[in-house]
Amino acid sequence: MTSTRSKLRKIAATTVMVLSMSGIAAAADKPLEGVTLNVASMNDPFASVLATLAPKFKEETGATVKVDILDYGSLLTKTTADYVGHTAGYDVITMDIVWAGQYAQNGYSVDLTDLIKRDAKELNVDDIYPALMSSIGGYHGKQVAFPFAGYANVLAYRKDLFASAGLKVPETMEELVEDAHKLTDPSKKIYGFVANGQKGPAVAQDWMQYNAEMGGSILGPDGKPAINSPANIKSLTVYAELFQKAAPPGAADYDWGGREESFRQGLAATMQTWSVGAPGYYDPKTSKIIDKVAIALPPRGKGLPKVYGIGGWGLSINKDASDKQKEAAWTFIKWLVSAKVHKELNLLGAGSFLRKSEMVDADLKAKFPFLPLVAEVFDNGDGEYRPRIPEYPEIQDILGTAVNSVLVGHSDPKAALDQAQAAAIKLF
Repeated sequence: MTSTRSKLRKIAATTVMVLSMSGIAAAADKPLEGVTLNVASMNDPFASVLATLAPKFKEETGATVKVDILDYGSLLTKTTADYVGHTAGYDVITMDIVWAGQYAQNGYSVDLTDLIKRDAKELNVDDIYPALMSSIGGYHGKQVAFPFAGYANVLAYRKDLFASAGLKVPETMEELVEDAHKLTDPSKKIYGFVANGQKGPAVAQDWMQYNAEMGGSILGPDGKPAINSPANIKSLTVYAELFQKAAPPGAADYDWGGREESFRQGLAATMQTWSVGAPGYYDPKTSKIIDKVAIALPPRGKGLPKVYGIGGWGLSINKDASDKQKEAAWTFIKWLVSAKVHKELNLLGAGSFLRKSEMVDADLKAKFPFLPLVAEVFDNGDGEYRPRIPEYPEIQDILGTAVNSVLVGHSDPKAALDQAQAAAIKLF
């Protein structure tokens, strides 16, 4: 009997040890088991892909990722309230390139500098375009977000309309403006130009892009507002004339979605846009111009250097999150930006290119033949034409009102920009 009991004790002890070791192995396999990460995401194409990939991250690490998809205004409002109220409702936030100064000044997010140094080999930062690394999240020595979705400013155009009119692809802004007017034929519902006109961030951001390409700048050499400079007034005059004479009816109310849809439906001959939208022009489910569209480098004003606008989104970690959540969030960011996962993200349609290796990847190039052009923009990228200063959100609001007032005929360019300058000066 004693021998039997002894054997049973040994068997029980062995079983407990095996179960214990199994638990340790399981914990090692899924180190974030039980963790839930709340992500606030802009409703760009990458948002739905993030939600699609979230179960895969859970499978690998054990962490549940909940993606809250928001429009631009709601994202800025909700996340700012979360930061200011110290409620830590979100762990990871997609941060627009132009919010970097605000994040840095207010200490909204974790400075990732030391973590990037710690995990440099794993991140392979050398494979990320320097312009994206410094602009999307980098600000005055701090890294307030890690670049995740790089966007290249490009010119989308109707190659069939240019060919039938005997026009070459415009290389200067002067040529683009001239061609837009030439190609406009309202009787055929063809317009030479389309851009954002909607009051608020939409029109402010599109005009700043055109303004930079026409030689204008929102800030002067001293870093102070120069909104009503002669160059800016001239730029807005040209911009308004394009809306009045060469844009589809109602374009003054277009935001990014309206602008893109009008182009995909064949209404416009040219559209300066972000590379993230390019895949949609070749998708028969969404586009009527799949055999008629082409992508080119954005034109610049005569004599201006070949420097192109870049934008995009970074992934930031809420400063108010617990240490456990911060480490889990950083693990999630590293996973997303890894070469393997980021490639999969883009194959699924995120349009969020980041790495040099992506531009030469055979699978990605086969699906997105415009990648060499995106690479050229990233190599010569300017992330500062929309000033990434702490005052940017307020300046954007001021410009969003001023520019739209000109487009709808409520003000002339000089008066609108004089008023905007006076309002911007108060911010400084």
